[in-house]
Amino acid sequence: MSRRVVRQSKFRHVFGQAAKADQAYEDIRVSKVTWDSSFCAVNPKFLAIIVEAGGGGAFIVLPLAKTGRVDKNYPLVTGHTAPVLDIDWCPHNDNVIASASDDTTIMVWQIPDYTPMRNITEPIITLEGHSKRVGILSWHPTARNVLLSAGGDNVIIIWNVGTGEVLLSLDDMHPDVIHSVCWNSNGSLLATTCKDKTLRIIDPRKGQVVAERFAAHEGMRPMRAVFTRQGHIFTTGFTRMSQRELGLWDPNNFEEPVALQEMDTSNGVLLPFYDADSSIVYLCGKGDSSIRYFEITDEPPFVHYLNTFSSKEPQRGMGFMPKRGLDVSKCEIARFYKLHERKCEPIIMTVPRKSDLFQDDLYPDTPGPEPALEADEWLSGQDAEPVLISLRDGYVPPKHRELRVTKRNILDVRPPSGPRRSQSASDAPLSQHTLETLLEEIKALREQVQAQERRITALENMLCELVDGTD
Repeated sequence: MSRRVVRQSKFRHVFGQAAKADQAYEDIRVSKVTWDSSFCAVNPKFLAIIVEAGGGGAFIVLPLAKTGRVDKNYPLVTGHTAPVLDIDWCPHNDNVIASASDDTTIMVWQIPDYTPMRNITEPIITLEGHSKRVGILSWHPTARNVLLSAGGDNVIIIWNVGTGEVLLSLDDMHPDVIHSVCWNSNGSLLATTCKDKTLRIIDPRKGQVVAERFAAHEGMRPMRAVFTRQGHIFTTGFTRMSQRELGLWDPNNFEEPVALQEMDTSNGVLLPFYDADSSIVYLCGKGDSSIRYFEITDEPPFVHYLNTFSSKEPQRGMGFMPKRGLDVSKCEIARFYKLHERKCEPIIMTVPRKSDLFQDDLYPDTPGPEPALEADEWLSGQDAEPVLISLRDGYVPPKHRELRVTKRNILDVRPPSGPRRSQSASDAPLSQHTLETLLEEIKALREQVQAQERRITALENMLCELVDGTD
């Protein structure tokens, strides 16, 4: 009789635990839009959730520490004229978030460190280029201010948020609706899935499909794909009999899967969240009440089932905390933010260890908030791996950093409308002078507002310190 050998892995005993009730965020009207995005985005400072909003699209942004019941008058981020479909925090600035909407626009927002008194209604910049709804957003992992969007017009646009310009438009690669887009670790390639059942690997700067696989999963329902640390592609989809299925593929040999496993017969799309540091992939089905997790390794069967976290309530969406936002003193290796109908609940994944010392093997150096490249460097063909940081002493988010947008002067490119008034030599310098005076005044007022905002932040910080001191 053969003895079953137990596979050695430090992640064999990872277990999930819901946070205590007072650590949840209550009374949030989570969006009911039927769209397969995660509806939630989180970073070491803030939690953002797409919410129900009358007369347009909105999302709420809460400081992570603001747990408990959320006031029904808490300010929202409102600017879109139709429902918000996706949100994504900038990996290089914890105060900047992008939102995509049914109204065909993308808006980029600067979130202040203090709680605003009123709704935030003015984005830093609005990006317009899609002709139909925009449902997918993804920031470039290593280049500053580079944002990807994919719309119902089957087009992928890559933007330079710092100038508001389109860097690249990939408009003839997908004959049907794009279901998911994912960058690889250095942002040189994209993996996309599409309603035409084809998994594509795209070099965006060459505008070429470098590899593709038809019917990686044979079912008609949406497929998802993410790059792994080894350069493989991990996919979730459905079989012809509508069973959920996961796959692992080598883009250099797309003929045969590295691994293919059937899961269950539920019909919710499986959202994969991949952690490159541990090479664990977490699968969260929309409408499921569980999170399954697998370790991806170089030995057969390549995708190893680890465990399942189950709870009673189904999830409406899920946020996934970047590694630098975790509590290393508790051996926390992942944290999810699970959306219910009216609340958001943190779920913490830990590796049980007896020692209080920093666990080097659980926390290799991880991508930090500094970009490795500028947008134009990436566009010109340069690639760079993420700039890594150590988590040995924990991570402290930097103070508020402004995103500066330098749009080219619209007057330089747009021809004047209507008949041109003939100018006499005498009034030309006057109008130029007036324009400069107005611009100077606007600049002075803007600096005044920023100074007042800094003063408010300083006073609020002093107030927090005083309150903490009296506790």
